[in-house]
Amino acid sequence: MSFKSVSEPEKNVRVIEFGCDRKTFDEAVTAVYRRKAPKLSVPGFRPGKAPQHFIEKMYGSGIFYEDAVNDMIPALYPDALKESGLEPVSRPEFDLVELNDEGLTLSAKFYVKPEVKIDGYKGLTVKKVINEVTGEAVDSEIQTVRERNARSIEVTDRPAQRGDTVTIDYSGSVDGELFEGGTAEKQSLRLGSGQFIPGFEDQVAGHSIGDEFDVNVTFPEDYGAKELAGKAAVFKCKLHAINEREIPELDDEFVADVSEFNTVDEYKADVRAKLEKREADRADNEAKDEIIDKLVEALDADIPAVMFDNEVENELQSYDTRLRSQGLSLEMYTQYTGMTVDQLKEQFRPGAERQVKLRLALEAIAAQENLEVTEDETNAEYEDIAKAYNMKVEEVKDRILAEDIKADLKVKKAMELVEAAATYTAE
Repeated sequence: MSFKSVSEPEKNVRVIEFGCDRKTFDEAVTAVYRRKAPKLSVPGFRPGKAPQHFIEKMYGSGIFYEDAVNDMIPALYPDALKESGLEPVSRPEFDLVELNDEGLTLSAKFYVKPEVKIDGYKGLTVKKVINEVTGEAVDSEIQTVRERNARSIEVTDRPAQRGDTVTIDYSGSVDGELFEGGTAEKQSLRLGSGQFIPGFEDQVAGHSIGDEFDVNVTFPEDYGAKELAGKAAVFKCKLHAINEREIPELDDEFVADVSEFNTVDEYKADVRAKLEKREADRADNEAKDEIIDKLVEALDADIPAVMFDNEVENELQSYDTRLRSQGLSLEMYTQYTGMTVDQLKEQFRPGAERQVKLRLALEAIAAQENLEVTEDETNAEYEDIAKAYNMKVEEVKDRILAEDIKADLKVKKAMELVEAAATYTAE
């Protein structure tokens, strides 16, 4: 005996009652006695040798009951939940209902998914604009690749100019006093990068290797170091080296070095195709975001707050995993940024609420449309996951239930149905 009944004390809350007969419970009590007796001190008996009834008489008949009940919950609850047909969205709260000669009755209280209504999800009007890829865009993309492959060449026969990378020593002072952080040796600086205080790089330009000179600047009023904000400063500088960037010519030789193509025309065609694909993907993603917004807006459901809280926790755990993959941790991140975990959760909450609402909407659509997932589709998804994570299919099956795979695929099919039925417009 396990499942007994289910009740609905309030909206989106269910309480199931379950239990076992007295004989089964008494056996659980005896198991606890055998486990705990060696730790109990009973006058006249060696540790672990006092009879059960003697210990119960001495300490009380219910001495082992609480542990026995706790042992019974994991043994009884899963089967009771399965028999109830319910799907909790929160941790259950267990309670003892009754213990008598007939047996043990327990209860589990939890939240379930809300009743969901959604209409008008077919024929949504969505803006989708795919911008034309111009020749200028292709040239700009290629120019970026050329600059990425530029060589640094030492210059000795001319002064430094904008675009050059110079190596300098400098020491800065305000009112004749050196200030912290204002001195460096063999500092690399690309003129025109805006890396230094406004006016500094312009005054380095025009000087040659070996020149020693002063640079006069004024710190901005909003400068980070308040003691320097708005102050006039003098930097004594010495220029050690000048290097210029040599951008390779766009020719067949360059194309062969940076791509799988042999001619400039082939390379340009490929760059254009990739830019067009990128533009189409951007338009698709923006259209999909608009569809999601419309589905979330159309959703009619009284969603338990615990569902949002759970999704926030999932987002936080995923973020921690990503940080760890980069050699950090959530604790280190909060220390560096000064943010608390609660503040981080608040940042995640809008996205988490949107995700929960979208999932509920798509699940409702899948149910209304009687969408089904075949075994072949399920197995194909297992194989895709295994390939993505470099795992064996059987390992994935051990970690992810087939029912969960099917549920995700139904949601995916529901989204595809909505997208296929949408009307896309450039207006």
